[in-house]
Amino acid sequence: MAEVLIAGAGPTGLVLAVWLTRLGVSVRIIDKLAESGTTSRALAVQARTLELYQQVGLARALVDRAHKLPAVNLWVRNACAARIPLEALGHDLSPFGFALIFPQDEHERLLIEHLRHLGVEVERQIELRGFEDAGSHIRARLRNADGFEEVCSVSYIAGCDGARSRVREVLNTGFPGGTYDHLFYVADVEAGGPPMNGELHVDLDVADFLAVFPLKEAGRARLIGTVRDESTLQTPSLRFEDVQDRAIRNLNVQVKRVNWFSTYRVHHRVAHSFRTGRAFLLGDAAHIHSPVGGQGMNTGIGDAVNLAWKLAVALRSASAGWILDSYEPERIAFARRLVATTDRVFTGIISPTPLARFVRTRAVPTLAPWLLRLPIVRRFVFRTVSQIAVNYRGSSLSSGMAGSVCGGDRLPWAGPAVGDGGVDNYACLESLDWQIHVYGEPAAAMESVALRHGIALQVFRWRQRMATAGLRCNAAYLVRPDGYVALADAQGSAAAMAAFLERNQISSLRHNARA
Repeated sequence: MAEVLIAGAGPTGLVLAVWLTRLGVSVRIIDKLAESGTTSRALAVQARTLELYQQVGLARALVDRAHKLPAVNLWVRNACAARIPLEALGHDLSPFGFALIFPQDEHERLLIEHLRHLGVEVERQIELRGFEDAGSHIRARLRNADGFEEVCSVSYIAGCDGARSRVREVLNTGFPGGTYDHLFYVADVEAGGPPMNGELHVDLDVADFLAVFPLKEAGRARLIGTVRDESTLQTPSLRFEDVQDRAIRNLNVQVKRVNWFSTYRVHHRVAHSFRTGRAFLLGDAAHIHSPVGGQGMNTGIGDAVNLAWKLAVALRSASAGWILDSYEPERIAFARRLVATTDRVFTGIISPTPLARFVRTRAVPTLAPWLLRLPIVRRFVFRTVSQIAVNYRGSSLSSGMAGSVCGGDRLPWAGPAVGDGGVDNYACLESLDWQIHVYGEPAAAMESVALRHGIALQVFRWRQRMATAGLRCNAAYLVRPDGYVALADAQGSAAAMAAFLERNQISSLRHNARA
């Protein structure tokens, strides 16, 4: 019998299924659609997502199939006003310090393949009709394409079923926010012209917005733009021919073929709650926002990983069920900040006011290339957009500070140690388990503390690169299964580590993990 029912087989649901399966949790993942998506708007895969994928052996396959973005070009009045290189933006901050384009439909196929390799199949044309929280378990009502209904009993249910989430509807939690006035379009095209050089091109027009995203195949791109012409908006069924003039006129995109075309509205909403009892909301079911910065899909994946290991802990030990209480505070705080931030940026991009037009067409193309030459600005931009700056410092699971690393921060990447045969402090995170990291010399009793709790002690020879990353020599860091620091102890005290482990009932998940 499945322990977790996952409603929705988009990237969020699929990643949740992968992580839970790897952690030894039996899952059932359903989707009411007959097949996975063949069109998509989500294109960017951020560095933090790749770091999480590296833990489950997915990162290399995705990078090999995706397109690394060399640069972004800003166009104003039919000419390229600035080119901003992206190749080395975060080379010293993450093993994936680059910008990556990988369409969501292809992304989903990769995840489905990996999940199938783990022995789990997505159940198609299965609709969640409703569910009840019986206290000790969830009773869910499912219906297949033939109308046959069944009752499924599971320990937990995860709503990964999108903006029109049935799980959220049953929970009756609010989804406050709004919808932007502008209609957007997305088109998958085969084309020629200057913007088809493998780089991102953004047209910062006085009254409109258009972006050309390169795909891995030569001559293919995704166009995303606004539809503002009033007469066009009245057209009952818009076609690409109705909106293509700007792409041709402003950027000289020579469209040869349109593979598919769609229009959509952009929303900005965050659910009042991400958890009620044994039911959880993740991804678009919990939060939706503007596409600025390519954050949406990556945020849903972050939700999935955050919840997965906590469900594994709760299912392993009834007394550790309290750890699930940290899911909502950790993820809802980030979702609210993200929606507020992307809303401000998005409003500036599409605003018709004179000030917004000046910033968009004059200030940004002039200042951005110059500012991004400064290391401090490059680091800030990469940390923000890549989501490696996401932290849980206010969480009940976070404590202490050592170097510049606080409890709740993502474990800094210290890079491979050339003198140590290329050892990387992220390699051991593939265990998907708690571990203690010491960079330098561990306290004498630290090994016995680790053994007592069944947690691996990882000791790394001290290098200056570690100080640059923010780590402190001889300090002790308790690292969560998702690669975030729970305890950062500057003194490297074995007693402090033992007290934290005992207080929070932390022990190894290894015996539950599936290779």
